[in-house]
Amino acid sequence: MTLRTGFLEHRRAQQPRRPVAERLRDQREVYLPLPLHTARQQGSRCMDCGVAFCHSACPLGNLIPEWNDLVSRDDWYEAAVRLDATNNFPEFTGRLCPAPCEPACVLALADEPVAIKSIEQAIIDRAFAEGWVRPEPPPHRTCRRVAVVGSGPAGLAAAQQLNRAGHLVTVYERSDRIGGLLRYGIPDFKMEKWVLDRRLALLEAEGIVFETGYEAGGATLPVATLRERCDAVVLAVGAERSRDVALPGRELRGVHQAMEYLEQQNRRTAGEVISDGAITAQGKRVVIIGGGDTGADCLGNVLRERCEAVEQLYLYPEPPGSRQAHNPWPEWPLILRTHPAHEEGGTRSFARMVTGFGGEHGRVTRVTTLEVTPSAAGRHNFDLVEGSEHQHPADLVLLAIGFDGVRDLPLLDDLGITRTEPGAIAVDGGFATAVDGVFACGDATRGASLIVTAIADGTPAAASCDAYLTARH
Repeated sequence: MTLRTGFLEHRRAQQPRRPVAERLRDQREVYLPLPLHTARQQGSRCMDCGVAFCHSACPLGNLIPEWNDLVSRDDWYEAAVRLDATNNFPEFTGRLCPAPCEPACVLALADEPVAIKSIEQAIIDRAFAEGWVRPEPPPHRTCRRVAVVGSGPAGLAAAQQLNRAGHLVTVYERSDRIGGLLRYGIPDFKMEKWVLDRRLALLEAEGIVFETGYEAGGATLPVATLRERCDAVVLAVGAERSRDVALPGRELRGVHQAMEYLEQQNRRTAGEVISDGAITAQGKRVVIIGGGDTGADCLGNVLRERCEAVEQLYLYPEPPGSRQAHNPWPEWPLILRTHPAHEEGGTRSFARMVTGFGGEHGRVTRVTTLEVTPSAAGRHNFDLVEGSEHQHPADLVLLAIGFDGVRDLPLLDDLGITRTEPGAIAVDGGFATAVDGVFACGDATRGASLIVTAIADGTPAAASCDAYLTARH
C-alpha cells in the first residue's frame, strides 16, 4: 500500500438504503449495492496502520487492509482472491455481520471508520457478477466419509473445508431445506434467499451431498447408522433453545417465541401457506420483548405485515449515543444500536421489566412492566421503581430474549456428548468432543453468537477433523 491520504479527502459513505415506504411493501433487501466508484473512494480511506486492529477484531482474520488497497486501485479480482483466502462465505457476512472490525479501525479514534463491511459486500458481489466465483472440487478423493449435522454457517463452512480436503461429505439437516438460521431465521429484507441458494449450488457442484428431513439420532437416522456410514461426525446443530419466562399469563394465546414467528415469516416469503398454528401481526398491537438482532428482525417483519402498533421493550437503560470513558477504543462500543427496522416504525421503551401478561378469554391483551434502575449489586441486577407499573396493550407478544444453548437432542445423548454448564457442547481447543471421531463447532459450542464467528469456528473444526482422519487412515 502506498502513502494514503484518502481519509483526509473523503468522508465515510453509508451504504444506500431503499426508501422506507418502498421497502415496507415487500421483503427484498433493504440495502442497495455500494457504487463501485464509491467503494474505491472508501477503500482509499484505509490508512495502512502499523498495527491493523480491524484485522485482529475480525474473528475470521480477514485481510482487510490488503483488499481495501486493491479496491482503491480498481484491482477487484485480486481483492476477491484476498477475501476468499479467509472467508468461506463473504456474501453472507457482507450482509449480516455486525462488523466488529469497524469500531476497531484506527481511524475510529478520531473520525468515522473505514466502511469495511460495505466494501466486503461490493467485492464479493463484483466477483459473482464477473464469474470469478466458481466451484472448487478437490483434485482427488480420500474415500473417507464425514457427516456434518446441521446446515447453518458453521456446518456449511466445515463441510466446504472437509470436502476440499478430499473427504466425502454429507450434510444432514432436520428441516425441509438447507440453510439453518440463514434459511428460516434471517429475514429476506436482510439477505434474500437467492444469495444462499447460489452458494448452496456451488457447494453441491464441489461434491457436497445435502440430505434434508433427517433428524440425526432419531428414527430417520439412528446414531448406529450414522457411525456406521461415516468415519467422523461434525456437530453444527446451533443453540436453538430459546430463553423463556416463567411469568403469570405466559400460557395465554398470542405469546410466542420470536423464532416461531420468524420461521413462519420466512416460509410465507418463500411462498408457503401456513395454516395450523399461524402467527400473524396483521392489524394487531404487538409488543416485542428484547432489544437485540432477533428483536429487530421481528420489528421489521411486523411492520411489513401492517401491524396496528408495535413497541419494543428493553430491560436495560437506554445506552449512550457514543463511547464512554469506561468503554475505550478498540473495545466493542456499548452504544445505542439502531437497525434499519427502527427507521421504519414502532417505539422503544427502555428500563422496563416485564412482570406478567394479562388477557381475556384465554388470549393476551396486555403486558405489565415496572421501571427499573441499575443496582449496585451488579450489571444484571436491578432495583424496581415503586409506583411505575405500566400496562402495554398487546394482541401479540414476541419473546426475543436470547438462547440458552443446544436444544435437547437424542443424538447428543446417544453419542455420549458432554455439555458445559450453560448447555453448550464441550469441546477442546481443536473442537473435538470427548467422543472419538466427533467434533463440534459454531453456536453449539459457544452459545448464540455471530455469523462471522460461526464460519470462523467451522474452518478449524474441519482442520481438526481432517487431521484425525489423516492420522487414522
